[in-house]
Amino acid sequence: MKSETSPLLEYLEERGVMLKDLIDTALELFVPHPGVETKEKAAEILQEEFLDALSDVNVSCLEVACFRAEEDAKAGLVPGLTKDRFMGRPGLVADELLGMAIACYIAGVKGIFEFIRFDQAKPGILKKLGPISNDAIGGLIAGVSSNMYTRALKSQK
Repeated sequence: MKSETSPLLEYLEERGVMLKDLIDTALELFVPHPGVETKEKAAEILQEEFLDALSDVNVSCLEVACFRAEEDAKAGLVPGLTKDRFMGRPGLVADELLGMAIACYIAGVKGIFEFIRFDQAKPGILKKLGPISNDAIGGLIAGVSSNMYTRALKSQK
């Protein structure tokens, strides 16, 4: 298993997002499936899948881009996006598109299904994050969660 000290994990921890938060949030929407019947088994697989995803430089680039976009939007630095519109969010869909892109990169189209579940429910750490970072982390969790179910199903063959 990979080390729990990936550069992306350190980056997220500096922003208040711990590995435990990611796993706990994923478990809030856990549904038992063949090969992953308990939360304990799910947590074990999720940790491995998170560490794998967090070691991917492409995931790092996408996550950092989202966090930076949020910082710039809060500071009024995104052209055409006022601070009021950013916080009120009428018509802003870029955050969801970024979250879907992350979920899809990690788990393919199945990840998008999971992203929608997490985006609608906003469990755990997602409700504590900003408008763009919650979708970035939601996409990460959704992709990893989807991979957990796929991995569990493959183990049953």
